Amino acid sequence: MGTETYAIRIYGVNDLRLEKFELPDLKPDEILVDIITNSLCLSSYKAAKQGANHKRIPDNISKEPTMIGHEFGGMILEVGKKYKDRWQIGQKCTIQPAMNYEDGPVGILSAPGYSYRYVGGNATKVILPKDILVMDCLLDYSGDAYYKASLAEPLSCVIGAAHAQYHLKVGCYNHNNGIIEGGNTAILGGAGPMGLGLISYFINGARKPGLLAVTDIDDDRLNHSKSFLSEEYAQSRGVRLIYINSDRENVIERVRELTNGKMMNDVFVFAPVKTIIEQGQEMLGFEGTLNFFAGPSDPKFSADFNFYDVHYNYHKIVGTSGGNTDDMKEALKLMSDGIIDPSFMVSHIGGLDAGVETIMNLPNIPGGKKLLYTHIKMPLTAITDFEKLSKEEGPLKELYAGLTSIVKNNNNLWSTEAEQYLIENAPELKL
Repeated sequence: MGTETYAIRIYGVNDLRLEKFELPDLKPDEILVDIITNSLCLSSYKAAKQGANHKRIPDNISKEPTMIGHEFGGMILEVGKKYKDRWQIGQKCTIQPAMNYEDGPVGILSAPGYSYRYVGGNATKVILPKDILVMDCLLDYSGDAYYKASLAEPLSCVIGAAHAQYHLKVGCYNHNNGIIEGGNTAILGGAGPMGLGLISYFINGARKPGLLAVTDIDDDRLNHSKSFLSEEYAQSRGVRLIYINSDRENVIERVRELTNGKMMNDVFVFAPVKTIIEQGQEMLGFEGTLNFFAGPSDPKFSADFNFYDVHYNYHKIVGTSGGNTDDMKEALKLMSDGIIDPSFMVSHIGGLDAGVETIMNLPNIPGGKKLLYTHIKMPLTAITDFEKLSKEEGPLKELYAGLTSIVKNNNNLWSTEAEQYLIENAPELKL
């Protein structure tokens, strides 16, 4: 008799289903994990829209559906005998989903949350297959809240982008990884949750820019960013942070003014928009590097790139898709040590019952990361709506009232205390 689980599985294009079923018996080279939180990623939406056409999803999902989601935090419930000396029951954990494992269900692109039948973040209990363990992609977590482990994967992605950045001295061919320390850096389309992660990393990390310019076209997003990562806070950490609405200002002229004509050493593009990429290169200075972070859904997406500047001004372009295991470990350590608190990335909270609808509408829901607690039943709710809902009649009125009090005392941010209160007081998920 296997273990009962609830999970969101994909059966085809636009076909996600929340189901209750039994997991198979645990094998000696597998581990059973109780998932507590899962942060929703736009890549899950892309997978749902493409179904079996997605490169990470097997062709036979209509008969053997796979679990969706890969940004989870949980606790080990059972350990197969092969790994009893390495992992213990009760350990908090997360995973690195970008395994690069050649023998997976779809080859080297195989990943939890896409390719596997019994592991995905939008579930209550999962079985970690041998593939994850062979590749050392199960990671120990010692922090004080499960949601922070869920945010380690998105944070690792921006850390990976920062590590992929490189420069070289003209006439030499040794690549120096990272941004120019004390130099000029820009994040374009950077007021979303992933951009906030990179802003925080540059402000609090070991390698800091002297100037950090963040652009966006949405005043609400810019004000949201400023409320959590203010220019004054950045200055106290030795970084001159400037927010720019690029829809109202000539951003190239503003950059020229801010840098005394030297322009940017490093530009990160966080929106898959042709004009933003071209704008990014235009603001590069001599030997500047443009990092294309945003993942387009169109396989034919392209933009113009000035090759005169590539040749004579040494412009370079790099890109990454996710972080590696070392990036995940760095993210977990930064959070566990209290250097980076990723709470500002979270804008909405919900239960697993809200997962299917949320994933299918993810691009249309404003705000930051949408965080699901898999064992509870709760509609997806903006943290900013807790107080309003606490004054309306409904079965969750008292829950919202308690959460309102907690987040108000924490600058309207999600927190360890809020997580504990939610887990203890929210209704249990039942189908």
